[in-house]
Amino acid sequence: MRIYKILPRADWTAAHEAGRYEGSPLDLQDGFIHFSTAAQAQETARRHFAGQADLVVLEVEADDLGEALRWEPSRGGEDFPHLYGALAASLVRYVTQAPLGADGTPVLGDLS
Repeated sequence: MRIYKILPRADWTAAHEAGRYEGSPLDLQDGFIHFSTAAQAQETARRHFAGQADLVVLEVEADDLGEALRWEPSRGGEDFPHLYGALAASLVRYVTQAPLGADGTPVLGDLS
């Protein structure tokens, strides 16, 4: 199963150069890197990234993350993938641009 991380392109560029992504300020505050499934990603984009330009979406194979990946309920009760530790840049399968739609929400396309 593939999972997804939305982040600013500049953050990914820095992480790629460093060989690892440590997380956003929110991730660092919460103690894990927030990911979404394909079904969850567009709502994540709408809620947390509306109006932000120059975003990318990282695609990662969940099984590649081993025991550091945990599925935990969000505030709404739905299980989301959380990575406890840094994401090795080498585990990112694809990086795609997330353009903004007319309403300012990032358009993620078909992630399934």
